[in-house]
Amino acid sequence: MRVSKKITVLVIVISAAVLLIWLWPKAIFYWKSFRGAKVFFEKPPADITEVINTTGMPLTLPSGFAVSIFAKELVRPRVIIQDPAGNLVVSIPSEGRVVVLPDSNRDGVADKTETIINKLNLPHGLALLCEEKCFLYVAESHQISIYRYDEKTLTAAFIRKIADLPDGGNHYTRTIGFGPDGRLYVSIGSSCNVCHEKDPRRAKIFSMQKDGSDFREFAKGLRNSVFFTWHPIDGRMWATEMGRDLLGDDLPPDEINIIETSGSSTRIEARNYGWPVCYGKNIHDTDFDDNVYIRNPCQEPFETPSAIDIPAHSAPLGLAFVPKQGWPEEYWNNLLVAHHGSWNRSAPTGYKIVRYIFDESGDYLGEKNFISGWLTREGVIGRPVGIFIDSNGILYLSDDKAGVIYRIIYRGE
Repeated sequence: MRVSKKITVLVIVISAAVLLIWLWPKAIFYWKSFRGAKVFFEKPPADITEVINTTGMPLTLPSGFAVSIFAKELVRPRVIIQDPAGNLVVSIPSEGRVVVLPDSNRDGVADKTETIINKLNLPHGLALLCEEKCFLYVAESHQISIYRYDEKTLTAAFIRKIADLPDGGNHYTRTIGFGPDGRLYVSIGSSCNVCHEKDPRRAKIFSMQKDGSDFREFAKGLRNSVFFTWHPIDGRMWATEMGRDLLGDDLPPDEINIIETSGSSTRIEARNYGWPVCYGKNIHDTDFDDNVYIRNPCQEPFETPSAIDIPAHSAPLGLAFVPKQGWPEEYWNNLLVAHHGSWNRSAPTGYKIVRYIFDESGDYLGEKNFISGWLTREGVIGRPVGIFIDSNGILYLSDDKAGVIYRIIYRGE
C-alpha cells in the first residue's frame, strides 16, 4: 500500500514537472508579449483636463505652439472631420455614436456634444460631401451609409447603405475619405494578427464612386492601415500601417506607406504591400511563412516596400500634412503622425505626435517629436488618435484614453 502511494506521488510530481517544462516557455512568451496590455485597463494616473495648462504641460510642444482642451468627457473619440460651418464631427465607435462639437462663439472650446446618429455598429470613418447640400458618409464595421447632413440644425437623416463590408475579426475600424479624384476610399483591416485571409476584401484599401458603385481594389497586403490622407502637392495617398504582433519588442516595424497602383491606363493593378508574408523594407516574415522560394518573395516589383519604418508597436494612426496657413515655413508639407502607443512591448514606445520632415523635392530627411508627454513615470495619461488640421491651420487631435479633443495653434515665437 505504501509503495502504491509513493508511485502515485511520484507520477504526480513527474506530471507536474513535465507540465511546468511545457508551460514555462509559453508563459515567458505571453508575459513578454502582453504585459504592456495594462494600458488598456488602467485608468490614467491624472486627468489631463485638470493638469494641462496654457503652456501645454505636462505635454511638450515646440516653442511657439500652444495646446488646450477643445472638448472633454468623450468616450474614446476617434475620427475628426469638419463641416462647412466649422463644427467638428467626431466618431465614437465604442458607443455607436457620431457627434457634433459646435463652437458658436469661437472661443476655442466646444459649446456642447450633440449626438446626431446613434445605435450604430462601431462607426469609425467619416467623410463629408458638400455641394448644394451636405451628405455625411459613415463607415460602420459592416457597411458604409449616407446621411443627409444639416450643419445649421446639427441633424443627420439616413438615406441609404451604399456598400457592404466584412464584419468581425481583430480589426473593426473602417476609415473612409474622398480622394483628389472624387472617389471614396475605404481601408479594411485584417481579421487576424497574421494569416492568409479567406475573405478577399480583408487587409486592403478599396475605392468606389460616391454612390458606392464601381467598388474596386486599390491596394492589398496592408494588415491594418487605419488612417490615410493625400499629399497636398502630388496627390498620392499616404497611409499608416500597424505591423503584426508576437515577434518580440523590435519586430516587425510599423510603417508609413505611399499607396499607389501600377499597370497601364487600360489595366490598373493594386500594388501589394507585403502582409502577411513581408514587412518593412521587403523583409520576409519567415516566422509565419517558412516556404522555400525560387525567388525572394519580398522584392520589387512584386511587393512594395514601406516609405518609412517606425519602431515596432508604436501603433501609428492619424496623419496629416502641414499646410502653409497658420504654420511656420519650416513645417510646410511635413507629415504629422499620431503614435497611439504600444500595448505589447516590455519597454513602452509611442504615445506622441511625430513630425516627419521632407525637403522641397519631397525627400525624407528625418523626424522630430512634435508633441510628447502622454507617457509618464506614473503611467499613460493619454493616447493620440485622429489628426485634423482646418483651413486656418488649427490642429485638432482626438485622444481615446483621456476622452478629449485637443486644440493646437501656433502663436509665434
